[in-house]
Amino acid sequence: MAINLSGQQLRNDAIVGTIREVLASTGLDPRKLIVELTETILMQSEGQAASVMQALAALGIGLAIDDFGTGYSSLSYLKHFPVHTLKVDRSFIRDVTADGDNAAITTAIIAMGGALNLRVVAEGVETPEQVAFLRRAGCDLVQGYLLGHPVEPDVFVDWLRGNGVIPCLRPGRRRPAA
Repeated sequence: MAINLSGQQLRNDAIVGTIREVLASTGLDPRKLIVELTETILMQSEGQAASVMQALAALGIGLAIDDFGTGYSSLSYLKHFPVHTLKVDRSFIRDVTADGDNAAITTAIIAMGGALNLRVVAEGVETPEQVAFLRRAGCDLVQGYLLGHPVEPDVFVDWLRGNGVIPCLRPGRRRPAA
């Protein structure tokens, strides 16, 4: 399960405690939770983000950078934040099979993620041609309308029960614990 944190939530000193309480009350294994933060939010709140991310990682929660490639920031934070997943922004995926620049950027992000032992997820996948490109590039996972449109929670639970797993291109990677 993945949740997005807003900048305001990230700056809330109680956010780690709140997440810890929710995990305890629901019985959800922290290793089954991924907290997503956009690249822009990370750059706007770098000090607070590092502290929160370290605390969440200590709980066993996975951490993802959402909309990766849109923040125009330094890549040095990839080695300073305990990140497990990069989510390639849909703006690169939309024309990945027709635009050489988007293809090059997407391929570079996937290669960089692989070299850093990070899981890479392509957002906004809508066509089999995009999936084929991403498979050749070595992308780990895809998400988007090709796999399904947003649904109500009870419909999603029924889908999970019927299918058991969410489609994956390649076994996921996780950065080893430091």
